[in-house]
Amino acid sequence: MKATATKENVLEFVSRYVHKTVSGFYTLTKGMDITIKYFFNPKSAITQEYPENRETLKMFDRFRGHLHMPHDENGRNACTACGICEKACPNGTISVLATKDLAGKKVLGKYIYRLSQCTFCGLCVEACPFGAITLGKNFELAVYDRNELTWVLNKPENTSQGAC
Repeated sequence: MKATATKENVLEFVSRYVHKTVSGFYTLTKGMDITIKYFFNPKSAITQEYPENRETLKMFDRFRGHLHMPHDENGRNACTACGICEKACPNGTISVLATKDLAGKKVLGKYIYRLSQCTFCGLCVEACPFGAITLGKNFELAVYDRNELTWVLNKPENTSQGAC
């Protein structure tokens, strides 16, 4: 059976063709408008500012950076070595090594954080019942040696980085 082209079918086809062509052209010019604006005024581009404003650059509140363990003025942290964050981490980024004090109570020996394995999901921070760990705002974490991406967070002098 051969399909016959009626006047209505042809008009409908032409109407759809013209509509899609005009719609595509409109979308293209809308996207090119942004590109052309930044081409003639490159100072208004957002990424243009980055290297020049490192000192004043602040990350937004929801940014998920590296893991950070805050310490008080005496060099103590709130971690109790419960290991909940270690269990919550989906890829084994955290190792909590506990020791016992003189009274036999479990205390934190080493809190090892492997930045090279971290996916910055924040599950460890959400799981911590004591608020002992937070996600930092630093985003410049490039290094030449992979060993520099393993940090001991419970040492006050190594709160930003440090090898095991």
